[in-house]
Amino acid sequence: MATMRKPVLFCSCLIALTLNAQQDHKWAVVLHGGAGVIERSHMDPKTEAAYRADLQTALMKAADTLDKGGSALDAIEAAIRYMEDDPLFNAGRGAVFTAAGKNELDSAIMDGSNLKAGAVAGVTRTRHPISLARAVMEKSPHVMLIGNGADEFASEHGLEMVDPSFFFTERRWQNLVEELKKEGKPIPPRPAGAPPAPKGKPDAQLMFPVESPDAHKFGTVGVVALDKQGNIAAGTSTGGLTAKMWGRVGDSPIIGAGTYADNRSCAVSGTGTGEYFIRLTVARTICALVQYKGMGLQEAADDVIQRQLTEMKGDGGIIAIDTKGDMVWSFNSPGMYRARISEGGKPEIGMYKDEK
Repeated sequence: MATMRKPVLFCSCLIALTLNAQQDHKWAVVLHGGAGVIERSHMDPKTEAAYRADLQTALMKAADTLDKGGSALDAIEAAIRYMEDDPLFNAGRGAVFTAAGKNELDSAIMDGSNLKAGAVAGVTRTRHPISLARAVMEKSPHVMLIGNGADEFASEHGLEMVDPSFFFTERRWQNLVEELKKEGKPIPPRPAGAPPAPKGKPDAQLMFPVESPDAHKFGTVGVVALDKQGNIAAGTSTGGLTAKMWGRVGDSPIIGAGTYADNRSCAVSGTGTGEYFIRLTVARTICALVQYKGMGLQEAADDVIQRQLTEMKGDGGIIAIDTKGDMVWSFNSPGMYRARISEGGKPEIGMYKDEK
């Protein structure tokens, strides 16, 4: 009988060691708040300080979730929900406007442990598109829902719904006006429910000055995370391009283009000229270089962003993480709002090209 018990004890030890290894896995998280013409010469001190503070707050929401044992998906959702409510970022309440004067929101999330994914596009009434993307992943047999159908799904599953005017911000509206004037296109009427137009110079009445449309031309928010269980995930949310055609969808909600995660390689969230990211399948290509060619994460990211994307004259950047806890970013635009932290480390926050 004693001989028969040995394999059982041995197996029990293996299980215990496996569980301990999972529990001891160090968490890490990287996020971005969009790429574009982000330069010191175009940024006043008050606005820069606000961006850095909000990047840190979003980062710590994810970090706190991970530190308490939350999943990578939970951390991503927590950080992106905060950024979707922050008018500084081109997602949710800070979303840019289409040429028709609407806010159309896209989002995606992917679980690297099982390759499950959810995405939404053209959402106009769901307060948190990232939560809707997760609901599509977990509560439907589909990967992507769009437009009114996506909003109806959100309502049916108890997500917070808002009037489209909830997403209106004067700062983004003035971005649209400037861009349409530059393109010689008609300016649509102010959206129903929006506050009255400011009298005099709009810029003088805003908390933060109106940016050049190019500052958020590639605006998106995204998070990639590694949790204590050793799983990685990616999430992205965006309002798209200023003055985009009605119904246009970029790379953010397209799995493999702007969002991808696989425990066998890496998790990636992108921000850039969506049409190029789609054609290059940027996120999946980076992961494929890691998985099949054995490239390091930074090498793979740079190969796609600094070489392939640049050769196509596309602009933007990515953040990425792997199951070893490597955290990288790469971008070919003048700047990218970004931040990262790993368990036991200090937050790193950057905006400009010449920062670490």
